[in-house]
Amino acid sequence: MSKPKKSQLMKPSTAAQKLGVYLPATPREFQEGSVSREEFDELQHNPPQWLVDLRRNGPHPRSVVAARLRVSNSGLARGGITEPLTTAQIAALAADPPQWLARERETHAEARREQRRLQELQNDTD
Repeated sequence: MSKPKKSQLMKPSTAAQKLGVYLPATPREFQEGSVSREEFDELQHNPPQWLVDLRRNGPHPRSVVAARLRVSNSGLARGGITEPLTTAQIAALAADPPQWLARERETHAEARREQRRLQELQNDTD
């Protein structure tokens, strides 16, 4: 007879990262416990109100802020953005972009174009 499978557990920081939320803004019980694969799947498919609110309003982790502003994480750091931002703060930056943001967007777009070019070259040689 085989043993029943144990559910795979992940740390709250890993679950928060995969869910795209800022861990310190999550409820205490989420921060202090482990998240099983089944619980994670349930959070993704049927998110509780706190998760819906965090995804909508923030504060957002760096990766989400960078993606919404269309810059890299390094570009955020160069621009002096080190703290998580809310959706309203991101919208304000996007509406009236400072000089650093325009420069970082162009740098990021250029890097992505180069990545695509190299990928196409790689695909052509395969």
